Amino acid sequence: MEFSKGRYRVRWAEGTADLRAAQRLRHHAFRGTAGLDADAFDAQCDHLLIETAAGGDLVGTCRLQLLSDGAELGRTYTGQFYDLSAFREISGPFLEVGRFCMAAGGRDPDALRLAWAALTRRVDAERVALLFGCSSFPGTDPAPYADAFAALAARHLAPERLRPGRKAFETINLSPAPHEARRAMVQMPPLLRSYLAMGGWVSDHAVVDRDLGTLHVCTGVEIAAVPPARARLLRGDAR
Repeated sequence: MEFSKGRYRVRWAEGTADLRAAQRLRHHAFRGTAGLDADAFDAQCDHLLIETAAGGDLVGTCRLQLLSDGAELGRTYTGQFYDLSAFREISGPFLEVGRFCMAAGGRDPDALRLAWAALTRRVDAERVALLFGCSSFPGTDPAPYADAFAALAARHLAPERLRPGRKAFETINLSPAPHEARRAMVQMPPLLRSYLAMGGWVSDHAVVDRDLGTLHVCTGVEIAAVPPARARLLRGDAR
């Protein structure tokens, strides 16, 4: 799969050099220094690269793991931190999206749209029923995200039948509280805002990830529940 729109193109990583480029970008995005962000899950995943069409400069990446049914949920990255057994309510297939990040100078809305177009193609091709992953907030102090966490708890928790359970050692409850809606949206990472625009939902707690230095919530999108207008926009970009 490779296609271009405007100034960007997307393609799957091919070979060690492509994977290393993605790992370098991930390390800089999540850890703030030069290095390789690599783990055992990389071998299980396909890696999407978002590049400039002219020079081939890498501006974004994510990794995707396709699961045929709920029996495989425990071997995912997200499954390390959350009990995903409730997802078995859905027959699958499932698609985990992980390590979604953009280069500091490459956070162009057109690049993000192209990434989602590629994800839409994969979802449609595999008839995915549930898209899920971890949405990360920089840092491990929840105070800067008080409005965001309160808004998520008030309006965007997963339905009880699908709600991820607790598994991680260090977690933070998400509880409804007075908040300023505009400030809440500003505090949320772009990936999470995209999920919510598609009717997505989150776990009732955040996990403190000391390794990456982030807080994250488990996020899911039931494909059948994506608002029709949003689905048309995504599929329009994916053509």
